[in-house]
Amino acid sequence: MPYAIRVHEHGGPEALRWEEVPLPEPQAGEVLVEHTAVGLNFIDVYFRTGLYQPAERPFIPGVEAAGRVTAVGPGVTGLKEGDRVAYATQPPGSYTQARAMPANRLVKLPDEIDDETAAAIMLKGMTAQCLLRRVYPVKAGDTILVHAAAGGVGSLMCQWAKHLGATVIGTVGSADKAARVKALGCDYPILYNEQDFVERVKEITSGRGVDVVYDSVGRATFMKSLDCLRPMGMMVSFGQSSGALEPLEVGQLAAKGSLFLTRPTLFTYTARREDLVTTARELFEVVRERVIKVNIGQRWPLAEAGAAHQALEARATTGSTLLMP
Repeated sequence: MPYAIRVHEHGGPEALRWEEVPLPEPQAGEVLVEHTAVGLNFIDVYFRTGLYQPAERPFIPGVEAAGRVTAVGPGVTGLKEGDRVAYATQPPGSYTQARAMPANRLVKLPDEIDDETAAAIMLKGMTAQCLLRRVYPVKAGDTILVHAAAGGVGSLMCQWAKHLGATVIGTVGSADKAARVKALGCDYPILYNEQDFVERVKEITSGRGVDVVYDSVGRATFMKSLDCLRPMGMMVSFGQSSGALEPLEVGQLAAKGSLFLTRPTLFTYTARREDLVTTARELFEVVRERVIKVNIGQRWPLAEAGAAHQALEARATTGSTLLMP
């Protein structure tokens, strides 16, 4: 029988328990996937703490992994035993050695993409694709602000946006991270602990403001991020690692320059099979073409997921983090 991390009651990293679980049998439209690498993401923390509610408890967290198909349920076409696959999808359940998955939520991995790379980029890379190519299509000449630029999504966005011809401003928490994101294409790293990022953005843009802010931090940055935008700029709030947002009086968007605000999720943008396939294909292309370099900053055994969560919440990680089954 496989082992998995399960959460019986919401709480801190200690709520993550390593337990034996039954081996699932793939039902109609499903395949059994034996995981080789599992991705760690802040959404996993949200589910662990109860900010996001699972359908039931106990539950297995995690929404991203790569592995190989070991059994195929009735009615499945396009996948067979031995195929290498990856996914980033809800409901949670990837913190396990094996899992039954709907076949239409999986993408086959090309030979050039190894399992660890796939597990490191499926959620973060497809999120970057949606943010840069669909939510606000970044083009040459745009100036963008990326919060948490050294993180998993942020580090990919810096590289991809630079390739698209944008001027990239990014906030980071240390000089080491500033040097790292500068090497990835961030034109103007801002140390948010030492500099007022609003003032610095205004200085960089000669008072104009940026075209779009990509904010995964939430409470600590949201209102000041609005002040970084040009008139009719777009605020993209796609995470809340510092805490949930305070209620917003919608009139403030008008007062600050007729701003646009959106709260996208990858799962909405990839809900249709054709969108999922297209998003993954474009992501794999930029990895193959070395437009983006994937940084796997750290690995933990899956059984030690609690330690990985502690490091993530302490902002002690860089790039992507993998949990190894």
